[in-house]
Amino acid sequence: MFSHIMLGANDIEKSKEFYDAILGVLDYKPGVIDEKGRCFYYEKSGIFSLSKPIDGEAATGGNGSTIGFRAKTTDLVDAWHAAGLAAGGKAIEDPPGLREGGGMKLYLAYLRDPSGNKICAMHVIR
Repeated sequence: MFSHIMLGANDIEKSKEFYDAILGVLDYKPGVIDEKGRCFYYEKSGIFSLSKPIDGEAATGGNGSTIGFRAKTTDLVDAWHAAGLAAGGKAIEDPPGLREGGGMKLYLAYLRDPSGNKICAMHVIR
């Protein structure tokens, strides 16, 4: 459904360090910074990217927005969360753990990235 996701970042280098840490836990390669100073994570399933806002204003977290990353195991969700905290992320909501609803069992962890964007790691328990 999605070709790419781009998040606003106030400090591209700091955000790259953060996302390299949490995405590395999920076995993704480090981001690549282009000639315009944007950071891209290229994968067969799509592109995740970071950019300073084009309008010159500060990047802010979207109220009500969450970007979720798929994790293969609950241990990877926990490792993702720990890596994010160590790399400057901020813990939000409940601690990593099981959530149930709508007939689904999900193991989730939530963080705010260095620019305040709300992100999540999720493992679907089957």
